[in-house]
Amino acid sequence: MDNKKRLAYAIIQFLHDQLRLGGLSSDAQESLEVAIQCLETAFGVTVEDSDLALPQTLLEIFEAAATASEEDSAEAERLKTEGNEQMKVENFEAAVHFYGKAIELNPANAVYFCNRVAAYSKLGNYAGAVQDCERAICIDPAYSKAYGRMGLALSSLNKHVEAVAYYKKALELDPDNKTYKSNLKIAELKLREAPSPTGGAGSFDIAGLLNNPGFMTMASSLMNNPQIQQLMSGMISGGHNPLGTLGTSPSQNDLASLIQAGQQFAQQMQQQNPELIEQLRSQIRSRTPSASNDDQQE
Repeated sequence: MDNKKRLAYAIIQFLHDQLRLGGLSSDAQESLEVAIQCLETAFGVTVEDSDLALPQTLLEIFEAAATASEEDSAEAERLKTEGNEQMKVENFEAAVHFYGKAIELNPANAVYFCNRVAAYSKLGNYAGAVQDCERAICIDPAYSKAYGRMGLALSSLNKHVEAVAYYKKALELDPDNKTYKSNLKIAELKLREAPSPTGGAGSFDIAGLLNNPGFMTMASSLMNNPQIQQLMSGMISGGHNPLGTLGTSPSQNDLASLIQAGQQFAQQMQQQNPELIEQLRSQIRSRTPSASNDDQQE
């Protein structure tokens, strides 16, 4: 049976019920009568076609659907709250699960996606975080937290150009957010820095380090240390090649010697100038984007 005709019949039946109940102005009654005539003509049905009737009236169907929607929304909120609790105890996989269930019940809620972004980021799933940020922004283009968390995810993927753009958008929407301001400065700083020879996440400005007088003085002093000289001399005289020659790979003994030299060098640096070492560590830590104020779930 044609479901369109059944739907049209249900609407006509509903309009007839409204006329029968009364309480309408004459203009309203006339409008309903015209609407009924138009539907009957358009779909070729009349109120007499009882074989098209559904077990429930149109109003009963709507009320049931509205109640179900309210129940789904309430359950989705409960699941989101459970996800927030799992975030507090650092059970991030469980948090992803609960946020996902909330999204299934209400896929039009940007908060659920954005909360799952935080859980994904804690698990190192930055690609998933980016996707959820895109969904949250699509749902609510004025949701500043989605832009801020997108910036964090992109920064973690070393996509600092894109991260800067998203941090700026987050600040347009939330100009007083200190976390966005701080993370924007970090992302802009990383764009200005020359790439490190070693590259990779967590690297720091080697050029700046080599221009540090304290570091160079300490390094020069260490290279004059008899123990360091003896170790380096032994590596050279023994024919070791820590880095391997062209077309060959370094041997295990070569690598062990290089690691040993590095460990001794680091120990001597720590003993001679612990303040400078701590300063270098602080430099590295200060260049890591923060999620501090943005870590709170909604």
